[in-house]
Parts: sequence; C-alpha cells; structure tokens
Amino acid sequence: MRAACKRSGKEQEEEQEEEVAVAAGRLAGAQEAEEGSGVDSDSDQEMEGICGPGELVKNPLYLRSCQAHSVVPASCFLRQGSSPELNLRHRGLGPQGARALASALTSNPYVKRLDLRDNGLCGAGVEALAGALSKSSSICDVDLSENQMGAAGAQAICAAITVNPTVQKVRLAGNGLEEHAAQSLAELLLAHTGLKSLDLSYNQLNDHAGEILGPALAENTGLTELNVSWNHLRGPGAVAFAQGLEANIFLRVLDISYNGFGDPGASAVAEALKTNNVLEELNMSNNRISAVGALSLGLGLRANQTLRILVMSRNPMRGEGCFGVLKSVRDNPMSSLELLDFSVRAFHKSHL
Repeated sequence: MRAACKRSGKEQEEEQEEEVAVAAGRLAGAQEAEEGSGVDSDSDQEMEGICGPGELVKNPLYLRSCQAHSVVPASCFLRQGSSPELNLRHRGLGPQGARALASALTSNPYVKRLDLRDNGLCGAGVEALAGALSKSSSICDVDLSENQMGAAGAQAICAAITVNPTVQKVRLAGNGLEEHAAQSLAELLLAHTGLKSLDLSYNQLNDHAGEILGPALAENTGLTELNVSWNHLRGPGAVAFAQGLEANIFLRVLDISYNGFGDPGASAVAEALKTNNVLEELNMSNNRISAVGALSLGLGLRANQTLRILVMSRNPMRGEGCFGVLKSVRDNPMSSLELLDFSVRAFHKSHL
C-alpha cells in the first residue's frame, strides 16, 4: 500500500471515526482500572494507559500533540513504551500525523530504529520530522521510504541527518527523488562521516544526478553500503558515478542494478575495480551491458583482489561476454571472487 499525499475528506473522516472508537475503548478500560486504585483526576486518566506488554502506556505529550494537530493517536506509538524499535509503516499518518509524532519524538530517549515507510508524509511531514531527527540522541536507523517527500523533503532530512552523528542507516527508497535532490544527497555524503548505509533505490536519479553524486562518493569517508538500484543512471552520469567508486576507500556493498550503465559505465566500473581495494559486493544486473562491456569489466576483475560477490544477471553479454569475465577471474590468482551470478546459474570459485 502506498498512501497518497491527499485523501478525500470523507475517507479521512471515516478512518478517524473508526480509530477514535478503538482508542476510546482502550483508554476507557485503562480509566476503569485506575479508578479502583484511587486515581480521581479525569485529565490524568485520559492520558494514562496500562503499562503491560503490548498495551497502551502513558504519553501525555503525544496525546496533546495529536489533539493540537487534530489527528487520531497511533496506538502503535502508545504501546511502544521503552522499546528501541518504533514500527509505524503503512499507517497513513500524513503530514499532520508526522507533525504530532515529531513533537513526541523530540523528548523520547528510547527509539533507536524509526520505521515510517509508506505513510504519505510528503515534503511537509518529512520537514516536521527532520526537526526531531536533528535533535535526537538515540535514533540511529531511519526508514522514510515511499513517502513522496520530493526535493524539499530530501533537503530537510539530509540537513537534519548531517548535524546528527547518531544516525547510521537511512532508507529513502521510492520517494520520487530526481536530480534536484541530488545536491542535498551529495552534501550529506560529504558531511556525514558516521552514515554507514544509504538506500536510494526506486527513485528517479538520472545522468545529471550521477554527475553530482559521483564526486561526492569519491570524497565520502564512512559509507559502507549504498543502494541506487532502479534509478536512471546512464551515459555520462553513470561514468561519473563509477569514477567516484574508484577513489572511495570505505564502500563494501554497492547495488547499481536496474539502471542504464551500458558499456561505457561498465568500462568505468572496470577502471574503478583496478584500484579499489575495499569493495566486496557489487550488483550490476539489468544494466544493458553487452559483450564489449563485459570484456572491459573483465580487465578490472583481472586486477581486483577484494570483490567476493558480483551479480551481472540479465545483461545482453552473450556467451562471449560471460566467457571473458570467467577467464579474467581464472587468470587472477589473487582474486577473492566467491560468487559470480550470470542469472542462468551462480558460479562459485571452486567451479572456475
């Protein structure tokens, strides 16, 4: 399910009425339990829940924030308590729900992993959460995939993460990010040395975005895992991106599948593999690489000593290209390659 940024008023009203009924029933049960213990404050009972596992807990700040923003409280957050993981994916929070949640997250010292995938947050909602993320001293893993954040949201979240050294893993997949967001992403790569994993898959990063991200990748000092699969990196942008890989000395896992690197991009990757002594896993499937590109890539594999896994499936390399890659690996006595995937079958080093 992918939440839309705008839903009809009738749908929101029906959904809110249903959730209000459920929340009201739970809160009412909590109030009855506390009446027997001598609590006689209506306002306290309204904010209080039962502290047992999986049940509502006290969070007056969040409830007041929901009331201020006219949204129904997310029961999952009320159950969270001191759990390190907050999973609110597919909840349809929207921008207003994000604003209410941001107020509560600012003072929450427990959440380490925040999953808000597919909530229709849009740029406005992400901007609200960015303020909370910039101040959090506990959140280290953030998933904001499929939220239609656009360039404005990307700029806000990148700026927030840049000033927060705690964040180590970020997922921004499926957000319609284009070349306008590339500059913010590049600045993040240049400034945040603590970021270890970044997922930019299923976006619309094109050749111009590749020209922006390539130099930033070359200068990045910290990122160990990068996923840019299912984008539009091709032509000069693919070459520039691959050249960034040549100078990078930290990246261990790279997924560039389902782009359009083609033979020029494959040749640039080959040059990078000749000098890169860190990369261990590379996925280049579905990149329009022909036999010519595969043979060029083989020249890089003939010199590389660290790559363990190479996926080249669903490329039009034909037998000639596959044989050339295999021969290059065989002729490299220092090769660390353990798995080579041409999609028809996986070739282990013991079979070479």
